Amino acid sequence: MTRWLLLAAAILCEVTATLSLKGALDHPALYVVVAVGYLASFTLLALVLRQGMALGVAYGVWAALGVATTALMSSLIFDEAFTALMGLGVVLIMAGVLTVEIGSQQAHRHTQEAR
Repeated sequence: MTRWLLLAAAILCEVTATLSLKGALDHPALYVVVAVGYLASFTLLALVLRQGMALGVAYGVWAALGVATTALMSSLIFDEAFTALMGLGVVLIMAGVLTVEIGSQQAHRHTQEAR
């Protein structure tokens, strides 16, 4: 459970940093938030990996939820377009990550049974 909370925090830090990057174009002081956000995100992601989460799962979830959340939030904050086709793309990304997670769990069970 802890690793999932750390991963959620890593995603929130990454999304905050990415959104701040866009905001920093008009408000350069936000570059501090960008740097701190990315540093925190990668540090938290490393902690998740240290706790034993598979790299493919951790990175897949981190990237997919980061992309989805950033797209949705940039639509709300910066009034950027979010079309039905983009929504479909987000759904497909999420389905792919879910498939990787399920496959990872099955592989882990198979490895445990083989011992």
